[in-house]
Amino acid sequence: MATVRDIGERELIQRMLRHITGMPGTPIPFWDDASAISLGDGRALVVNTDMLVWSTDVPEGMTPFQAARKAVVMNVSDLGAKGVSPTAFMADIGLPGDTTVETAEEMARGFEAGSRLYGAYMLGGDTNDSCEIVVSGIALGGMVQRLIRRRAGGAAPGDLLATTGDFGLTSAGFKHLLEGYELPDEIRGTVLDSVYMPTARVWEGVALGLTGAVTGCMESSDGLGISLHDLRRSTGLGYTVTEVPVHPAAARFADHHGLDPDELALYGGEEYELVFTFKPESLDAVRAALGGVGCTPRVIGEVTGDSDIVLSRGGEEKPLGRHFASP
Repeated sequence: MATVRDIGERELIQRMLRHITGMPGTPIPFWDDASAISLGDGRALVVNTDMLVWSTDVPEGMTPFQAARKAVVMNVSDLGAKGVSPTAFMADIGLPGDTTVETAEEMARGFEAGSRLYGAYMLGGDTNDSCEIVVSGIALGGMVQRLIRRRAGGAAPGDLLATTGDFGLTSAGFKHLLEGYELPDEIRGTVLDSVYMPTARVWEGVALGLTGAVTGCMESSDGLGISLHDLRRSTGLGYTVTEVPVHPAAARFADHHGLDPDELALYGGEEYELVFTFKPESLDAVRAALGGVGCTPRVIGEVTGDSDIVLSRGGEEKPLGRHFASP
């Protein structure tokens, strides 16, 4: 009998969805970043839930404050990808009985700091006994329904493919924390901050949504490579990547250890950047909108008419997989 480990998360979700009736008229379909309920007056309530499990999502050195703050970032990032600013955050918390009160209070301060950073308020939630610390967060925000951005928002061949920033920092951080790779002193703070104090591109997502130029958008916390494959599932289109957006500190880390910087950038995760498409003629509008919130878009390729995802370099193309496939 197949196990969850055998089939993986996405196949598991696909099988579970066979037993679930989709809500008629929902503004956001299954397989998107968040969910939504139409309020019947042209507005929608946009909701996202994401879970943080202490043993798998909290690396060595991360404090309870940082972990709780991260739980907020994980949830509001998906709202930002839909062009929605969060209004409220709630958390269901499982705590072992021997958890110190100080730890619980530090987590409360983390929930507060993360929520207020994005203009939201912590509304409360539920607590229960658990074998380890688990946080199931819920982010909520209201939005004019027609302005909600979807992964499949009308992209077409020839559209530009872009991100809100560079990738690879968290890959370097996890290689240091989990595999013992040395971190050069000059990049140590930058790399570790990406893991311990991540930020979501909420305001960037809102700014992009207001342009009306975006033809598809999603957040990238599962990694850039996986995100492109998830976009393909939603749009049915292919993508040619001509520039991998490697962060300079990640490139320095790769050079120090003889690693491929492209692989660090493509096959990491927990970076919370946005990956989006738009018409070429809208480039100036996109630059202006993101510039207004202190962000410079990185154009990394374009949408194609086939279903392939390829990396194009020096006139040569090679398939871009979901995961790092080399030995």
